[in-house]
Amino acid sequence: MKSTIIKIALGVVIIVLGYVLYASIMKPVRFQDEVNRRNAQIANRLKDIRTAQTLYKQFNNSYTASFDTLIDFLKTGKIPVVKMVPDPNDTTYSRSINDTVGFINITDSLYSKRTNFKIEDLAVIPHSDGRRFEMKTDKIDRGGVMVSVIEIVIPYDYYLFDMDRQYVVNLAERQKNINKYPGIKMGSLTEASTDGNWE
Repeated sequence: MKSTIIKIALGVVIIVLGYVLYASIMKPVRFQDEVNRRNAQIANRLKDIRTAQTLYKQFNNSYTASFDTLIDFLKTGKIPVVKMVPDPNDTTYSRSINDTVGFINITDSLYSKRTNFKIEDLAVIPHSDGRRFEMKTDKIDRGGVMVSVIEIVIPYDYYLFDMDRQYVVNLAERQKNINKYPGIKMGSLTEASTDGNWE
């Protein structure tokens, strides 16, 4: 009787220890999976911002640090629809004539195929409890030419605040140790680049 109870007790202990071991192994894996998922969502939002800012710069010769200005531009701005036709006076067919046939709203051009897309959400960092992206813009001298630059940085604390604090601190330290920004970053105020550190 005692040996049966001991076997049952040992079986329960083995199952519990197995579960604890499995949970301890899976906790960092689940953490990293969630970080990757959130990083991907923020990177996609930043790509949308980069596209919008690139268009804004084409029309205004500089980026804007204001989401209100950017969103207003997206809502009211129009892109010309250009038709290219061969030049009838060119027998080599190497020249063409660009003919503007109309205009299309920028928002329709960029986001018409996106379901549930709200242009106002462009400013909001996913998983941040409503915090907005902070855009910084400037002009820098590159070979005697003033170039418009933009930078957006999102520290881990902005969008991982509800996750295991020690894991977040460890992740940030690992990034700093390899000279990477501890979070997500797009663009630079010292280089003429709109690249993201996730690319």
